[in-house]
Amino acid sequence: MTGLLRSAWRAPSATPPPPRRLARDWVLLGAIVALALVEGLVRTTLSLPAVSVIMVLAIAPTVLWRRTKPLLMLVVAVVATSPIEFLLPDAVLNTNAFVLVLVYALFRWGSGRELLLGSALLIAVLAVSFWRTEEFDVVVGGFAVLLSSAVLGAAFRASASARARQIDRIRMLEREHLARDLHDTVAHHVSAIAIRAQAGLATAARDSGAATDALGVIEAEAARTLTELRSMVGVLRQGDDAALAPSPRLSDIATLAGTRPGGATVTVQVEGDDDGIPPPVAAAVFRLAQESVTNALRHARQITRVDVLIGVDANGVRLRVTNDGEASASPNVGFGIIGMMERAALLGGTCQAGAAPGGGWAVTAVLPRAGWAA
Repeated sequence: MTGLLRSAWRAPSATPPPPRRLARDWVLLGAIVALALVEGLVRTTLSLPAVSVIMVLAIAPTVLWRRTKPLLMLVVAVVATSPIEFLLPDAVLNTNAFVLVLVYALFRWGSGRELLLGSALLIAVLAVSFWRTEEFDVVVGGFAVLLSSAVLGAAFRASASARARQIDRIRMLEREHLARDLHDTVAHHVSAIAIRAQAGLATAARDSGAATDALGVIEAEAARTLTELRSMVGVLRQGDDAALAPSPRLSDIATLAGTRPGGATVTVQVEGDDDGIPPPVAAAVFRLAQESVTNALRHARQITRVDVLIGVDANGVRLRVTNDGEASASPNVGFGIIGMMERAALLGGTCQAGAAPGGGWAVTAVLPRAGWAA
């Protein structure tokens, strides 16, 4: 039990970290202030309406810092309102219920020690309330409301943490794919160096000994590089065969064209000269196009057409994949799209996905020619 408490005490804050203050935070603050003023004016059973309204207005700004300082804001709200609730129950506004938002924020964003201290504070408040009133049903009702807010915050916390872990896994997979592309590209060129060095060795007998020594060094370095690359990527491939294979090129995107079993037609158009595009960039564009087409055929409803347009210029490669299907009603970005964005970002480019202005869905990506260096 001691070890469990120690682990809970040392638990970090929620991941990902809380967002910055949002516009809806100010809307929530304005709503609390307005409700407090209206209740203070309309409700005739309040013993001290002015004091009640002032107290709510004083603690209402705690909602602005509830994510970054959840325990402190809850303590401020509880310490400020408890005396009035215990001594002057007829002066308590119903608007004070916004404290439940602070309870939710504590369990959504707080660290382990903040959760334990905040829980102890809430239990103490409930104990004092039961000691003062001895109304068991009221205390049970209050406990149920607080527990509901806490469970809701913990549930959203767990969901966000699971999504963050899944995103990290997607990022690791994308880095593995990029490592494979690095291996295939570098290994191809290093293999060519090794072959040329071997050919030079075969004819170097008629030349000076210096040429022979230089070619021997080239061959040794090339062989060593191939060995190290295969060892490094062998771990990332997790048991896959590390045999050399050419990376996808822009011209390979044409293989995506055709009519699928469901009747949807995929068209591919490449504009510009694709010569000189680094193999990692070409491979990334191919996989972005492939993933976009796969997502469209898998998730879009009533889809009849997918258009893949690639533009190549002196700066880099532009990719746009559009379809005429109905996008999913869910606003969440899928992990496949997150992986595409991660791959583009790793190469110094950008990738965006969303509903197209004229209907359907569009994926756009821009990758610079020097993406690998970036």
